[in-house]
Amino acid sequence: MQILDWIILGSTLLFIVAYGAWKTKGSKDVKDYILGNNEAKWWTIGISVMATQASAITFLSTPGQAYHDGMGFVQFYFGLPLAMVFIALFFIPIYHKLNVYTAYEFLEKRFDLKTRSLAAILFLIQRGLAAGITIYAPAIILSSILGWNLNWLNVIIGVLVIIYTVSGGTKAVNVTQKQQMFIIMSGMFIAFYLLLSYLPSEVTFSNALQIAGVNEKMNLLDFSVNPNSRYTFWSGITGGFFLALSYFGTDQSQVQRYLSGKSIRESQLGLLFNGFLKVPMQFFILLTGVMVFVFFQFMPVPLTFNPTSQKAVEQSIYKEEYQNLTLQLNEIHEEKKVITLNYAEQLNIDVDNPTLRKRMIALNEKEKNVKEKAKKIITSLNQEANDKDYVFIHFVLHYLPTGLVGLLLAVILSAAMSSTASELNALSSTTVIDIYKRNLKTVKSDNHYVTASKFFTLVWGIIAILFACFGTLVENLIQLVNIIGSVFYGTILGIFLVAFFLKFIKGNAVFYGGVISQLIIFVIYYQCIHIYPSGKEILGYLWLNAIGAALTIGLSALIQMMQKNNT
Repeated sequence: MQILDWIILGSTLLFIVAYGAWKTKGSKDVKDYILGNNEAKWWTIGISVMATQASAITFLSTPGQAYHDGMGFVQFYFGLPLAMVFIALFFIPIYHKLNVYTAYEFLEKRFDLKTRSLAAILFLIQRGLAAGITIYAPAIILSSILGWNLNWLNVIIGVLVIIYTVSGGTKAVNVTQKQQMFIIMSGMFIAFYLLLSYLPSEVTFSNALQIAGVNEKMNLLDFSVNPNSRYTFWSGITGGFFLALSYFGTDQSQVQRYLSGKSIRESQLGLLFNGFLKVPMQFFILLTGVMVFVFFQFMPVPLTFNPTSQKAVEQSIYKEEYQNLTLQLNEIHEEKKVITLNYAEQLNIDVDNPTLRKRMIALNEKEKNVKEKAKKIITSLNQEANDKDYVFIHFVLHYLPTGLVGLLLAVILSAAMSSTASELNALSSTTVIDIYKRNLKTVKSDNHYVTASKFFTLVWGIIAILFACFGTLVENLIQLVNIIGSVFYGTILGIFLVAFFLKFIKGNAVFYGGVISQLIIFVIYYQCIHIYPSGKEILGYLWLNAIGAALTIGLSALIQMMQKNNT
């Protein structure tokens, strides 16, 4: 990194922190601090909802996911627009009518305190873990790429977020996320434009898509009904729908974004705005990853994009074997570069040469085999063999011009700060409103709860930093966050669906139904997903959302009927 990169990176982050703290200082009461005094317009809500979900993991891992596995991951989001419509029609009017600060307040009014506490605690566990991951994700990658100290990076990212989130609460989160999304999307569009400009002159955008297609990177839709396939049309529409329904409808980090709306209509429009733009945004980020793949058909590609793993191998007894694999990869790459360029030239005269196409596929298979051998060496040294999270940052640091490197690093850190701020804000609100205030025996002033909210924001910020410092990278990060959510969201969603639509079910039944359902989901996750780290699970993790919701609803109804028969 050059001095200009440091200036751009530092000034961008400091501006966000200073602007957020200055613009929102001096919250008057709990409503102002937690709900931003219900002043948010629909576009602010929409951007804030989108920015909350679009963490650094999105911009680090998603391009790498597409580089390795193609565009199929976009199917994960197919259920999201449907979920936005459902929440806008059913959830938002009820939340606004009851004038709640958190989603879980509604559960006590509908059921009882223990059910409210169960949902709140499940949220605090999974969102507390996620907050640590959103800090840890960019920190570990930037640490390995740039040689920075991992723990210091965790602390720096966490402290920057804590400063303005403690200062201004929900309003600070909403205000800063608009600036952050502008920086994030500007950086991604610039990176995409430069990717296309770096391709050989013979390779048009249309040609690039066809080259990607030959290498099976453009398979958008999978209509198979195989339950162990992670991303299919059906898992996206069903499992993705339930995940989005639970995340946007019951997760306080999202609910708090639209509870701050001026009216029901503003909140509904904000969610629909997110539903309308989210799939195209993810499609674009995945397409950026596919273009990175096409770019590396013409540029040298390493055996692994993870510099820490590479360094470990080079200092091991496998150094010579690894160097031989590198030579094999380089030979394959040189031939592939010529073949791919010839294929593009033939496309320019409307000829899709089948011989060249077959040769490209064969070379790609040979490259995969060489990389698999390298992965076995890396794994034998107890190093991380999965390098999906390092692909895009490798391109940024090695191929972007001075100044833009700083901007793209600012994009990554801004996304981390944006998502973490929402999480800390929601964790604090839930802790204060659903746990602390609800269990106090004496009445306290509004000022007391504002102070308590700031204190718990600080506490959760410290917990997230500590978790990030002691965390371990066990999955592709974009998948890890969604797996954690899928383990908990189904049960929480089931409780809310019972509350909204099954009036005959009472508090005891839904509480015990939720507890049993969550325990069953833990068992299913461990037996069918956790023990298959390669991704070839017995059951794709997205199905946990639908299963968890169905189990909670079914068990609650069964327990209620049993209780009725015993009386």
